[in-house]
Amino acid sequence: MVIDIKNAAQHSGKEVEFRGWCHNLRSSGSIMFLQLRDGTGRIQGVVPKSEVSAETWAAAQTLTIESSVIVRGVIKDEIRAPSGVELVVKDVQPVSIAAEYPIGKKEHGIDFLMDQRHLWMRSPRQEAILRIRDEISFALREFFKLRGFVLTDSPIFTPNAVEGTTDLFEVKYFDDKAYLSQSGQLYLEATSAALAKTYCFGPVFRSEKSKTRRHLTEFWMLEAEAVYMDWLENMRLQEDMLVHVLRRILRERRDDLKTIERNTATLEKASEGGFPRIHYNEAVAQLQKLGSDVKQGDDFGGDDETILTKQYEKPIFIHHYPAAIKAFYMKPDPNEPEHVLNNDLLAPEGYGEVIGGSQRIDDLALLEKRLEEHKLPKEAFAWYTDLRRYGSVPHSGFGIGLERTVAWVCGLEHVRESIPFARTLNRLTP
Repeated sequence: MVIDIKNAAQHSGKEVEFRGWCHNLRSSGSIMFLQLRDGTGRIQGVVPKSEVSAETWAAAQTLTIESSVIVRGVIKDEIRAPSGVELVVKDVQPVSIAAEYPIGKKEHGIDFLMDQRHLWMRSPRQEAILRIRDEISFALREFFKLRGFVLTDSPIFTPNAVEGTTDLFEVKYFDDKAYLSQSGQLYLEATSAALAKTYCFGPVFRSEKSKTRRHLTEFWMLEAEAVYMDWLENMRLQEDMLVHVLRRILRERRDDLKTIERNTATLEKASEGGFPRIHYNEAVAQLQKLGSDVKQGDDFGGDDETILTKQYEKPIFIHHYPAAIKAFYMKPDPNEPEHVLNNDLLAPEGYGEVIGGSQRIDDLALLEKRLEEHKLPKEAFAWYTDLRRYGSVPHSGFGIGLERTVAWVCGLEHVRESIPFARTLNRLTP
């Protein structure tokens, strides 16, 4: 009976077959210990020389680290094992004997490990991170399905910028030129006018030359948009979404969080909801009291975000940023026209912004004025302004960066471990 290693404990006393890899091994001469993995879990296989055939013993002796192998044996209870069971091996069938594995037990530098990323992800820690990433992605989709949102994919090739013209990747597009998408938001505004509540989930690209631990040039973002939703409802939706994600991770990925030695106290606290909401002006005043040289009208840097979040146990919303430093499509507050109806959600523990959202401008004349102020080509946005010309309504939305969310949930030092193959300023391989 072929089973997944993750289900081994359910088959105690039974003969089973595992198909996977030998990620480590050792021998005392009369007994071999095979550390087996199959992508779902890990288990120790014990090969007693006196209890197996000469052919099976010889086959086991040929194995090397990361050799692929099919192993048959009996599941036995073992209280010292992490899963509570081990495999008493009866038969070993090598599939492919691996060459000398380049990643050893010694300490390796991060550049070396990133060069070997295609192999490094086989380690227990990296496997756990990728499973948590998968669970977060599923939880996000699950949340929006439950809330009645429709998935509508936005294009990756776009004719114009969304949030600025300085961080675009330009590509040749037949006899024309195009840009890799910075965001699917503008297209979501069109699909939400058709379907009321929509979201997209896919890769986006930013060419800003940043080397910080929070930045990638290619990353995944889920963006949501809903009609007749104001900026306050928008923040409530963001909080509900994050609480849903955290509760699912804490319920379904406890073992993986334990594998990466994540202290879950902050995640538990955040899963209760009740995120503080702080006006930009108040945030500036707090930062100045805490020693920052930030001034009214400045955007917050990573250090400022870290200082702020250390004052709170939970993620925090900063809202009402100055219009002058925010994107052209954000709606000014009628009572504070110098500020926009937007928010950033900052994760605790120094992880900074993971969500950005706003109520959008729904007035055609104001939107056209903002395009002019931002020196954006009116003709490239003609289809976008049509959305205000034909049945405009109040609407809001936001985007959540998957990798930053994974980095926070996993407690990673750098966002590059949160994605299978990171693309950064100085890395395009493997």
